[in-house]
Amino acid sequence: MTLTGKRVLVVEDEMLVAMNLEDLLIERGAEVVGPAMRLDTALELARTERFDVAVLDINLHGGRSYPVAETLRERKIPFIFATGYGHAEGAEGYAEVPTLTKPYRASELADALERALTASGSH
Repeated sequence: MTLTGKRVLVVEDEMLVAMNLEDLLIERGAEVVGPAMRLDTALELARTERFDVAVLDINLHGGRSYPVAETLRERKIPFIFATGYGHAEGAEGYAEVPTLTKPYRASELADALERALTASGSH
């Protein structure tokens, strides 16, 4: 399976990281939704947009992206976390979610997204 033709929601508050992530996904044939750099924007996209999988930065300007993760769970859309800090408070219930530690390689990103899609049956 590849990311070709998949729509990927990107939630990332660092502009350079978001741009790099977008480039990596486009190179793999994906279409990027976002990037959302703020929690309110991420929640709006998570509730209203059509996409196949998401990459969520855990830390967003001092807050956490867990409300977005909950919205995705409700919609049965697979997601992965990406973080430079690891999980903190509020992480209970997310042990099964693949988590990439920044910086990550393009192959690690693609593998994690493909595993998330396969596990959800969205391939």
